[in-house]
Amino acid sequence: MKSAASTESCSGCQGSGVKISIRQIDHGMVQQPCDECRGTGETISDKDRCCPGCKGEKVVQEKKILEVHVEKGMQHGQIITFPGEANQTPNTVFVVTQKDHPKFRRAGDNLFVEHTLSLTEALGGFQFALTHLDGRQLLIKTNPGEVVKPGTYKAVNDEGMPVYQRPSVKGKLYIHFTIEFPDSLTMEQCKALEGVSNEEIRIRKAQAQAAEVYDEDDDMHGGGGAERVQCAQQ
Repeated sequence: MKSAASTESCSGCQGSGVKISIRQIDHGMVQQPCDECRGTGETISDKDRCCPGCKGEKVVQEKKILEVHVEKGMQHGQIITFPGEANQTPNTVFVVTQKDHPKFRRAGDNLFVEHTLSLTEALGGFQFALTHLDGRQLLIKTNPGEVVKPGTYKAVNDEGMPVYQRPSVKGKLYIHFTIEFPDSLTMEQCKALEGVSNEEIRIRKAQAQAAEVYDEDDDMHGGGGAERVQCAQQ
C-alpha cells in the first residue's frame, strides 16, 4: 500500500527508471540505471523521506489475515484468488497443494486403493470392510461364483471425490486387487480349495439349469430364443 508521501517523476530518467547514455559501441546505444531515482522512475522530496509510515520507501507493510476457503473437489495446483489484496498488483493468489494419503490415490475425480487377497479369497469369494476417507465403512464383496484374477479392478460408483462446483456428484472408487500366492499349501488350505471348487461347480450347474429352463419356456411360448442369442452376438 502507498503512504501519503508525495512522489514526482524523476527528471534524470524522465520517469522511465533508466537514463540513456549514448556511446559509440558497435554503433548502438547503452542503457544504464538512473542514479537519481535508483531505477524506480520516481523521486521523493527530502521533506517526505521522514514519513513515519513508510520511512521514505513509498509503501508500508501491513499484516492482514486472509481466510482461504477450499471448496469441495478442488484439485492439486488449483488457484484461489483474492482481488485487490496485493502490493500494487491486481491480486493475491494461493495455490492448492494436495497432500498424499498413505492408502488412497487420487486421479481427477476418481480414487484408487490397493487390496491384497489370499488365493482362497480370490477363488472362493470374499467380503471385507473398507474404511473410507470420511470414516465410513464400505462393505466390499464378490458376487456368487465370481473369480478375481490378479490385477483386477472393482469399481464402486459415487464413492470417489466430489466434482468441483458440483459437490453432489462424485467420481468412482477403484479397488485394485493383488493376489497373494503361497509357496505351498497346507492340508487345511487344500480342503478349503476343494470346497471352493465344488461350490463353483454347483453354481455353474445351477446357472446352466436356469438357462435351459428359460430357453424351454421361450420355445413353448414362441419367444424366439435362437433369434435373441443371435442379437447378443452382434
